[in-house]
Amino acid sequence: MSRRVFLHVGAPKTGSTFVQNVLWDNRESLKRAGFLLPAGRKEQDDAMADLRQAPWRDPDGRCTWDQLVEPLHRWAGDVIITNEGLGGATAEQAARAVASLRPAEVHIIVVGRDLWRTLPSMWQESIRSRSLWSFEEFLRAIEEGRHDAFWNHTANRMLLRWGDLVPPERRHLITMPPPGSPELLLWERFAGVVGIPDGLCEIGEQSANPSLGAAEIELLRRVNRALGDRHPHRMPYRRVVQRHLINPVLKSSKNDLRFTIGMNRAKWISDLTEERIKELQEYPCHIVGDLGELRPADMTEGVSFDQITEKQMMDLAVETIIQLLGYADELHRQAELSRGDMLARIKKRVRRRLPIGRV
Repeated sequence: MSRRVFLHVGAPKTGSTFVQNVLWDNRESLKRAGFLLPAGRKEQDDAMADLRQAPWRDPDGRCTWDQLVEPLHRWAGDVIITNEGLGGATAEQAARAVASLRPAEVHIIVVGRDLWRTLPSMWQESIRSRSLWSFEEFLRAIEEGRHDAFWNHTANRMLLRWGDLVPPERRHLITMPPPGSPELLLWERFAGVVGIPDGLCEIGEQSANPSLGAAEIELLRRVNRALGDRHPHRMPYRRVVQRHLINPVLKSSKNDLRFTIGMNRAKWISDLTEERIKELQEYPCHIVGDLGELRPADMTEGVSFDQITEKQMMDLAVETIIQLLGYADELHRQAELSRGDMLARIKKRVRRRLPIGRV
C-alpha cells in the first residue's frame, strides 16, 4: 500500500498548471525517487469528473476514480494526485475519495490566492469553459450569494470540505506568492510539502496558462453566445474551441488591454480578505508561505469592459480571422507532410516485398 498520498485539490488559477507541468515533465525521475503520478494527466482529469459525477464529464472518459485508485494499493512509495477540479467536490465526494485511499497517510494540499487577482481570473476561466455572463454579472452573483461554485473553490471552503477529513498536520495551505516573487517560489513551496528533494526535477521554460486581454476575452464571450447549442460544455468545447481558437490564436494575440475589478469594489474586497484571513488563522493547518499574501498587493484600476470600443472589437475580429487562416494553412501543410511521409514508408515496405526485377 502507498505510504503517503498527496491530494492537490486546487484552486484553479493558483499556479496549478505550472506545478502540474513540472510534475508531469519529470514523471519518470519522480517515480525513480519513490513518487508516483498514477495513470496520466487526462486520466486524472477523467477520474476527478467521475468522482464528482459532473454532468459535463467526458462520456468517452477512460478512467474512473476507482480505476485511478486501485493500483495505488500495490505501490509502496508516495503518490501525487493533482487536479484543481477536485476542489469543487461535495463533502460526501471528498469523504469517498479520502476513504478510498486509506490506510495510506492522506495529505490535502490547497493553494490560496488574493481575491483581487482571483476574481478576474476565475471569471475568465468560466468564459474559457463556455460561460456567457459578463464580468459585472459574475461579480454581482458573488456579491448576492448566488455563485457557490466560486466560493467552493476558495481555500477556506476547500479546507473545510477536504481538510477536515485528515489530521491538522496533514492539511497544507500554500499561499500563492505575490507578483514580483521569484518564479520558482510556488514550486519550491509545493515540493517542500511533498518532500521532493531540491534538484530532482528539471525545470525548463514552462508553458503557462496565460490570461487573455480584455478585448480577447470579450470576443470569446461573444463567440460563446453565438455558438448556441454547438460544441457544448465541456469536452466538445475543449476539442474544438479550446484547441483551434483559444490556445493557438487568442493566447498569442496582443492581449494588451488588461482588466481588473473596479475601485468601487476595493473596500468589499478588503473586507472579505480580512474575514478569510481571520478564518484561516483560526483553522488548524500547516501554512506554507504567509497569510498576508492573501491581501492584494496592488489594487489599481484597469480597463473595464464598457471601455472597449466596437472598433477595437472589429479590429481584433479581423486579426483573429487572419491568424486562424495562418493556423489552418499550417495544419494543412503538416497534414500534407505527414501524408507524404506515410506514402514514402508504404512504398519502401512494398519494394522490400517485391521479387527481384520487379518495380
